Amino acid sequence: MIRQIVKIDEGRCNGCGLCVSACHEGAIGLVDGKAKLLRDDYCDGLGNCLPACPSWAISFEEREAAAFDKAAVEANTAKLLACGCPSTHAKTLTCTGEYDENASTQLRQWPVQIKLLPINAPYFDGAELLIAADCSAYAYGNFHNEYMKGKITAIACPKLDQGNYSEKLTAILKTNNIKSVTVVRMSVPCCGGIEHAVKTALQNCGKRIPSETVTISTDGQILD
Repeated sequence: MIRQIVKIDEGRCNGCGLCVSACHEGAIGLVDGKAKLLRDDYCDGLGNCLPACPSWAISFEEREAAAFDKAAVEANTAKLLACGCPSTHAKTLTCTGEYDENASTQLRQWPVQIKLLPINAPYFDGAELLIAADCSAYAYGNFHNEYMKGKITAIACPKLDQGNYSEKLTAILKTNNIKSVTVVRMSVPCCGGIEHAVKTALQNCGKRIPSETVTISTDGQILD
């Protein structure tokens, strides 16, 4: 059938994920750092996502598309809630920084991988930024409450990820009002890459931003 449906311009999309939270039907997701309409039959064509997009990447179009399937949307939402996955209705995890203090997770935004983070997003404004090695949350049992609470989280693995994070981090620090930066790394040598990238970004961003580095041993002890 021919009907109104949202259209996403990937060239304009900055990957902030705000449209994903705004879409209560779960029709939109992030794929390779860009918003994408995942299923036509999940899109009701009403455009809740439009005002959420800061880069004007979303518009309407009329085209051949499957009819909106309310029953399929409700079934998918129930399935996600049953398996413990976050739904677009959940307030424990949003891209706007809204957070339920009673939730067990301290994660305040999505995505978290440095490569997928947008350069600019509302949740960066006045944020305390945590930049952590992937393994650190597994090595230290109280990681969420002790290091993530109240912070915007960015994670990476300098040994497995390709490329240098320093340019992306420099852009984030330069573009946004970041109050502080905390680096949590493992004691293994390869984690020096993430610490070096953050130091380089702090030097190149043109701002004086307070920072600290915490090192965790492979047996879960805080070394400094």
